[in-house]
Amino acid sequence: MPRAITVPKRKPKAKSAPTSLVGTWADETELVGLVFDLEATATASLYSQYTIGLHAWFLDQVRQVDPQLSAYLHDGESEKPFNISALEGQLLPSGKQLKLVDNQIYHWHINALSQRVALFLKQWLTNLPKIIDLRGASLQINQVSIAHPPTTYAQLLRSPSEQSVVNLSFVSPTSFHRKGHHFPLPVPENLFHSYLRRWNDFSQQPVEQEIFIKWIDESVIIHQHRLESMKVASGKQGSVTGFTGAISLGLSKQAFTNAEFTQLFYALVRLAPYCGTGHKTTFGLGQTRSGWLAQQKSAIAEQLIADALAQRIEELTGIFTAQRKRKGGDRTDKIAITWATILARRDNGESLQAIAQDLQIKSETVKTYVKLARKALKQSTDDTIS
Repeated sequence: MPRAITVPKRKPKAKSAPTSLVGTWADETELVGLVFDLEATATASLYSQYTIGLHAWFLDQVRQVDPQLSAYLHDGESEKPFNISALEGQLLPSGKQLKLVDNQIYHWHINALSQRVALFLKQWLTNLPKIIDLRGASLQINQVSIAHPPTTYAQLLRSPSEQSVVNLSFVSPTSFHRKGHHFPLPVPENLFHSYLRRWNDFSQQPVEQEIFIKWIDESVIIHQHRLESMKVASGKQGSVTGFTGAISLGLSKQAFTNAEFTQLFYALVRLAPYCGTGHKTTFGLGQTRSGWLAQQKSAIAEQLIADALAQRIEELTGIFTAQRKRKGGDRTDKIAITWATILARRDNGESLQAIAQDLQIKSETVKTYVKLARKALKQSTDDTIS
C-alpha cells in the first residue's frame, strides 16, 4: 500500500490533478482492485454512517460516465459486481461523530468483479474528479494505485497453489445471512458459499453449488483463528453483528482426490480479496485480505462510535417490533427497523434531510416517522412504568 505523506499546512490548498500509478489493463480484465490516497482538505466532522455517502458518490460517478451500467447497479437483482471499503486512516471520535484530520492521508478501496465494471474503472481513471465531498467533509484525491492486480476468473482458476495452508484476514466487520439472522462466524460453508455466489454470477464458469458446499463442509479444516465480534450500523437500515480478525484454513488429505474442487477452493481463496466476504460489501463490510494481518488500531474509534449507534438501533427495533406485534400491525419488521434507524440517527445529530437522502425516503415522510417513533417510544416507556 502506498506510504502516506504528510504535507505541511498551506493557504490556500491547491487542487492538483490526481496521480494515477495504475497504468492500464486489458479490456478482457474482469477483476481489479484500486486503492485511493485521499487527503483531508480541512479538519471536519464526518457522520458515523459515511460509507453510505461513499457508496452514493461512487454510483453517481458511474451514472455520469455509463448511465446503463448505473441503472444495472441500482436495479440489478444479481450479486453486485463491485464493493467498496470504509476509510482507512486517522479518524478521531468527536461526540457521536468522527473527525477527519487536516492534511492526513486516508486510504479507500474500490474493487471490480466484472468485465463491465473493470472497463468503467479504466475509462473513469482517465478523468477523475479532484474532490470527494461527504456532506461538507472534503477529501482530495491525491493518488490511485493498484491494490489487487488485474486478472480474470479463468486466470484465478489456472494459478498454481503455492501453499497447502491459506490465511484470510477480515479487516472490516463481516457477517452472513443464516436462517433469517446475522451469523458472525467464518464457518467454511458460509465463507465459500459467499465466494461461490460471486463466482457463479460473474465467471461464466458456474459450479453446482450444493455439491461443492457439501465438499467444503467435509474437506476444509480450520487450523487457527483470531476473531472479535462487534455490532455495527451498516447499509441503509438496521444493524449487523459481524466479526473481524483472521483465519487459517487447509484441506484434508481426502479432499485432494477431487482435483476439480481442490482447484476451485484455491481459486476462491484468491477471489476473496476482490469480492469481499458476506453481505453489505458495497457499504464497507466484509473487506478481506490475503494473509494474516494484525488488527488496525486506527479503526478502533470508528468501531466504537458505529457500535454505539448499532446498539441503539437494535434496542429501538426490539421495542417497536414488540409493540407492533401486540397491536397486530402489518409489515412489522420492516417498519420497526425503519423507525429505529431514523430515530437513532436523528438522535445522533443527523439532519432529517440527510437521513432522507441516504434512505431514499421523502423528507416529509422521515419527519412523520420520527414523530411516530417518538410517540411509540413514549408509549412503551409509559406501559413499562404502569
